[in-house]
Amino acid sequence: MKQITVADLMTDEVVSVGPDTAFKDVAKLLAQYDISGVPVLDEEDRVVGVVSQTDLLAGRSPAGPPGPGSGTSTASPTAGDLMSAPAITAHAEETAADAARLMTRRGIERLPVVDVEDRLVGIVTRRDLLRMFLRPDAEIRRRVHEVLRDVAGVPDGDVETHVVDGIVTLDGTVQRRSQLSVLLGLIERLDGVVAVASRVTAGSDDMAVHHAGHARHAMPW
Repeated sequence: MKQITVADLMTDEVVSVGPDTAFKDVAKLLAQYDISGVPVLDEEDRVVGVVSQTDLLAGRSPAGPPGPGSGTSTASPTAGDLMSAPAITAHAEETAADAARLMTRRGIERLPVVDVEDRLVGIVTRRDLLRMFLRPDAEIRRRVHEVLRDVAGVPDGDVETHVVDGIVTLDGTVQRRSQLSVLLGLIERLDGVVAVASRVTAGSDDMAVHHAGHARHAMPW
């Protein structure tokens, strides 16, 4: 079963800057393209950092000229001065779900996508990742049937599947309890699945037999 990858969702035309790009030029690019940040590339197109709107605001010089003898430089800060480094990046072959978890964990809106040598090949945003939850219900239902039949070995008709707005409802019977736990885990990880509601029962509890066997062979103390 093919999962949606970062390559499936990323944009390969990326607005980027160099370390020497001036503060005002970075700000103009963010406004012109209505984006929240840009990757900073070295001479070999390797991502060395990211400049975001937050970085620009934090690095903005106070208004007015510096006072006499203050030693404060009047030079405009550059992307290299303001960028967050090292950059948080993703690889094209990573799953979209993993990229979404990384962005949520690190609290960022955009992920530069790099190759094995850290050269920029694209960018993926939270808006892009939301597209994986827009998979049609009919497509999700087809993928669930593939899991039931081809992976879990459940005969056709033993488990009924209903999908509404990405929520999968299962109703029926499988042969073994261990089969059920594997099945639910696989379906929850399918692209586009928001949640799984299961009313599936197991004909036999092979998990109980497994645990009982361990208990019989446990060393008494």
